[in-house]
Amino acid sequence: MTVSPAPAVIQTPAVAPAHDSPRLLADVGGTNARFALEVGPGRIESIEVLPCASYATLADAVRAYLASAAVAAVAGGPIRHAAIAIANPVVGDMVRMTNHHWEFSIEALRRELRFETFVVVNDFSALAMALPHLADGDKQQVGGGSVRAGTPIGLVGAGTGLGVSGLIQGEHGGWTALCSEGGHVTFSPANETEVAILQFAWREFEHVSAERLLSGAGVELIYRALADHRGQPAEALDAPEISRRGLSGECPLCEEVLEAFCGMLGTVAGNLAVTLGAQGGIYIGGGIVPRLGARFGQSCFRQRFEQKGRFVQYLAQVPTYVITAEYPAFVGVAAILADKLGNPAGK
Repeated sequence: MTVSPAPAVIQTPAVAPAHDSPRLLADVGGTNARFALEVGPGRIESIEVLPCASYATLADAVRAYLASAAVAAVAGGPIRHAAIAIANPVVGDMVRMTNHHWEFSIEALRRELRFETFVVVNDFSALAMALPHLADGDKQQVGGGSVRAGTPIGLVGAGTGLGVSGLIQGEHGGWTALCSEGGHVTFSPANETEVAILQFAWREFEHVSAERLLSGAGVELIYRALADHRGQPAEALDAPEISRRGLSGECPLCEEVLEAFCGMLGTVAGNLAVTLGAQGGIYIGGGIVPRLGARFGQSCFRQRFEQKGRFVQYLAQVPTYVITAEYPAFVGVAAILADKLGNPAGK
């Protein structure tokens, strides 16, 4: 079990009462499963990160988290209510992860773990629900633009896969998160180099989605494709090493990989902005971009975001933000669970 180095408590309101019993929250990706307990509205404690590969099933991972002495002390007894955000479509009762081998019946897992309430939602729908609650210190603006109140918000994030979602504001101020699988749209090249990358990718995949390139595995695919395109030998490098070499400046090819990645993401983010009319802004989540630090802001991302011909001026007014908060999905999944329990204020 890996314990997060981040602060153990996320507290949104200044004063928050305790729930009648702690609620289990989880954010499950293709690589890691993040768990926490919400002991009161916005009071999120006992954050721990478990590698998915270490557990045969999601139930095993949940039990391992709850068996921790520190977690058990906070829980104070059986967990009654739980909500999981998972990197996968959630349609019906059966969930089969796209980027990991876990699969389960929601109802069977609820009974197995003895939860009274068990909510399973797409991870980016949960992350989208957190966006209106992010403080200024939880995000970093890239480029210009300003928020137009009451308009849709877009969300895209690259990690193990490529997540996409958005928020639409209702008549009375509430938000509805979109259950999107937009990461699987067909990749669209924007220049000759990207055409060459796409042609290389076609050797491996009949359908090249945006996720095939805008993900951890995608960074590696871009590297191999560019090495082939430049007539250079490709080393057996994983995504973290490609990023490290690119950020350090020690490998020009790896630098080109990062620039290509940022440009492609700019195009996808711009597509999402015009598709949703997201004048409330586009947010960038996922694990890859925050690790690029200042390099992302210096990249061609924003230029490519605005590169939409007659719609350049439209997109120039749409702000783009990198989410810097470490565990924002917990806030969103907690709000979804509270709504399910009939107390949207989190009481």
